[in-house]
Amino acid sequence: YAMIARRHMYEYGTTREQIAQVAVKNHENGLLNPNAQFHRKITVDDVINATPVSEPLTLLDSSPISDGAAALILCPLEKAKDYTDKIVKIIGSGQASDSLALHGREDICTFQSTVEAAEMAYKQAKIKPKDIDVAEVHDCFTIAEILAIEDLGFFKKGEGGKAAEEGVTALDGDKPINTSGGLKAKGHPVGATGVAQVVEIVKQLRGEADKRQVKDARIGLTHNIGGSGASCVVHIMEAV
Repeated sequence: YAMIARRHMYEYGTTREQIAQVAVKNHENGLLNPNAQFHRKITVDDVINATPVSEPLTLLDSSPISDGAAALILCPLEKAKDYTDKIVKIIGSGQASDSLALHGREDICTFQSTVEAAEMAYKQAKIKPKDIDVAEVHDCFTIAEILAIEDLGFFKKGEGGKAAEEGVTALDGDKPINTSGGLKAKGHPVGATGVAQVVEIVKQLRGEADKRQVKDARIGLTHNIGGSGASCVVHIMEAV
């Protein structure tokens, strides 16, 4: 991911400060999530000056490996009506894979698995990226969120860092991303991470996200990857 970050900076002029802003934003969201692992506000300078991991990324660009669990109830739509009047329906799903080795990919700044999985999900849901009100994406490192929001079609390639810097992806922005705090602040309980993302979107679409609630959220998306983008699953959900 450090190599990807450096290449993204070279290709698109993405700045170190823009990348760091992803962590700052996700920690701000985590402060509003009682189940988040980290309840700590950080600054761009904190991120840049933290313990180096692999240049240009530091410890505060990196998600933790967490202990945690998440659960959902899946059932037919008609059956769901017996249990709740706040039903959330899966309207689109997509899964795709790519070369595990970065040298086997045409462009390391694009995760083709995300692009293809998203296209499948959007087609099935009969919607466009602009229709998504809130999204949880796989931010194992700060640069991963930037790649995700570009590859999902929310922003043009190279504009993800600018979106973070300008607050477009903040809780009160036009495209709120990782309202839970993301893997960065909520935590990354490997194996439960994808389900935890869906839990957050369900809460948002039900209007149950408390202080981190996105106003009038009706359609949400989850994006989870493995193997540095070697595999990807995208789900799109809608409040019924």
